[in-house]
Amino acid sequence: MNLPKLIITDIDGVWTDGGMYYDNTGNEWKKFNTIDSAGIIFCRQLAVPIAIITGENTQIVANRAKKLNIDLVFQGITDKLHVAKELCEKMNITLSEVAYIGDDLGDIDLLKAVGFAAAPANASDYIKDLCDYTTKTQGGDGAFREFIEEILSRCGLMESVLEKFNL
Repeated sequence: MNLPKLIITDIDGVWTDGGMYYDNTGNEWKKFNTIDSAGIIFCRQLAVPIAIITGENTQIVANRAKKLNIDLVFQGITDKLHVAKELCEKMNITLSEVAYIGDDLGDIDLLKAVGFAAAPANASDYIKDLCDYTTKTQGGDGAFREFIEEILSRCGLMESVLEKFNL
């Protein structure tokens, strides 16, 4: 496997457990697992850009992306494949050079179109059946990091990335 030239990720159900939590005043909450941040660090070491394409549109996702310095953030998207195609055109790459992780109905077209598709362990079987890889971890429990580590392992790069951490 060649190292993808772009990593695209969904958020809800991948970086989170997919739950939507509300307090008494209507504030929405999402729980992110900080171990997914290492996936971002690994991609940065290899100069692989990361894009978020999500159907939801919340300040919570914008805040998480800002904290991780992810500039390619597309929220409120109903046609993720269209956005991915436009992004690929701007980057002068093809969808076959993209890896994507998603977990639900809105991800189907993009999962089918990319060069490497993945889903978290708790995705529905018909979603996992479309994928090249299913994580052992569930969404919200480090599935994004595992997805990145799997890519790096398949590309023979995991050891060299970890060497930078004196492992």
